[in-house]
Amino acid sequence: MTFTDTAVTQIYEMDYDTNLTPTASEDYLDDYMCDKSVVRDFRSNYEPPFYWTIVVLGGLGNLTVVWIYLHFRQRLKTMTDIYLLNLAMADLFFLGTLPFWAVEANHGWKFGVEVCKVTSALYKINFFSSMLLLTCISVDRYVAIVQTTVAQNFKTQRLSCSKVVCACVWALSVALAVPEFMFANVKNLEGQSICTKVYWMNEDNSTKILVIVLQICVGFCLPMLVMVFCYTCIIRTLLKTRSFQKHKALRVILVVVAVFVLSQLPHNSVLVMEATLAANSKGVDCNAEKRFNMVGQLLKGLAYMHACLNPFLYVFVGVRFRRDVIKLLHLYCCWPGQGKLGKLPGGPGRSSVMSDTDTTQALSL
Repeated sequence: MTFTDTAVTQIYEMDYDTNLTPTASEDYLDDYMCDKSVVRDFRSNYEPPFYWTIVVLGGLGNLTVVWIYLHFRQRLKTMTDIYLLNLAMADLFFLGTLPFWAVEANHGWKFGVEVCKVTSALYKINFFSSMLLLTCISVDRYVAIVQTTVAQNFKTQRLSCSKVVCACVWALSVALAVPEFMFANVKNLEGQSICTKVYWMNEDNSTKILVIVLQICVGFCLPMLVMVFCYTCIIRTLLKTRSFQKHKALRVILVVVAVFVLSQLPHNSVLVMEATLAANSKGVDCNAEKRFNMVGQLLKGLAYMHACLNPFLYVFVGVRFRRDVIKLLHLYCCWPGQGKLGKLPGGPGRSSVMSDTDTTQALSL
């Protein structure tokens, strides 16, 4: 999109009036030249109820996972157990940022520049950590099932290694979230404040493109490639076994991969298009851009659903976790389920659902 000198001057003056730095982002210029009130109305009707639903469902699921691990501390016996606990915590922190965006969609950003930066950074930290932990779970399942000898010989070392890996995942996620803290800012748009990224202005939008490419590579491509490789090897190994529960394990794998692809691929495709548009100095038609923005909001919400699906994909499929939930309900809520508890397979003396010695349990993520 070509801008006249007068238009650019007006935008810089608007930045000055709203106490923003005089380095308008490309998005800010686009908003000025293209009326996106329809997009903002769509967001105010769509995001709040959808985000609050994700927060409630995801919060209940992930809090239950943390509750189980804190109550049954003996469960933390394998690498995947450690990863699952960290994944639940990452999802909870991620879900904790959604109410801010839900409130903003209706009433604008009311929390100040500092909270805008911190919330944006926390959102990205937990997004990256969640994706990387899913990658770690895939690798651990690969080692436990395909490299069985290695898994058994180095079981103690692997447990210690998992804590180091989690620390590295969190540290890397913090590093990857630095751009969010740098560029997140509050800007005024038609009398309403919004928290968004205000990139350094340059002719080729290289800063914006770099941030988007980083998110695509680390937040989707790397986890996807690792998951496909690991689970392909696992499936090949399972097909050679005579386990009567082999088909159940295969279904778990297919569901895990399918949900990841269906929830993350559409949103990352939009990010690829966004990076392409940022590299295109001519811009796009205003109506097309508004449609693109609304579709992007829908697919972003779809990607966020992964945070409330993780507990059911990676935890509650396991028999032992279902037993533990009933135990906790029986202990704290007077749950009349002692009879049901005894009927569930896997007695109290059995190992964790993530036991590396049991292929079916290892895959009951």
